[in-house]
Amino acid sequence: MTEHEPPPETPTRRRRGRPTGARAGDSGTRERILAAARAVFAERGYDKTSIRAIAKTAEVDSALVHHYFGAKEQIFEAAIEVSFAPALGVPDVLAAGPDQVGERLARYFLSVWQNPVTRAPLLAVVRSAVTNETAAGVLRGFVLRRVLLKVAGELDLPDARLRAELAAAQMIGVVLMRYVLKVEPLASATEEEIVGYVAPTIQRYLTASE
Repeated sequence: MTEHEPPPETPTRRRRGRPTGARAGDSGTRERILAAARAVFAERGYDKTSIRAIAKTAEVDSALVHHYFGAKEQIFEAAIEVSFAPALGVPDVLAAGPDQVGERLARYFLSVWQNPVTRAPLLAVVRSAVTNETAAGVLRGFVLRRVLLKVAGELDLPDARLRAELAAAQMIGVVLMRYVLKVEPLASATEEEIVGYVAPTIQRYLTASE
């Protein structure tokens, strides 16, 4: 190198953890990450899902996933909220009054699970909760805050929260037996058959004064 030659440039290195590709604030980035998270959770379950796998599916840096959602537990909760969105209308079903509320609730709940579009992400959530305590805790907290407490608020009866939990347990039990374990003859029973047996029990939980 002569006296007048400039020194060679030193290659710049990207700071560790700096997001690549999509950036925070880009239109649709958060939704793309959430869609990727739902897909990966559905395919691998909670235990085998990693932030890195979600980032790879969404084609973003892992740091960007942390930026929007924090830890895996938080992004799982966000995925639950999207997956359970159809079920959040349960309090509206109760608000229509006590007459035949058991039948209305059973039909509404089954309609959500009968639809293949809404059933697939819900099954992924339930399977993760069955096999992982952290996932189960996130699901319990979400169902309590977003569904059961609202249902209890519509019941002008003693032990409203317990009644709401019993009604939820009845329907979740049906879901596990019918869609997850696929136990016969429940798995092949018609919606009308299931409603006929389940609705009176839910009605009693939510309306019986004694």
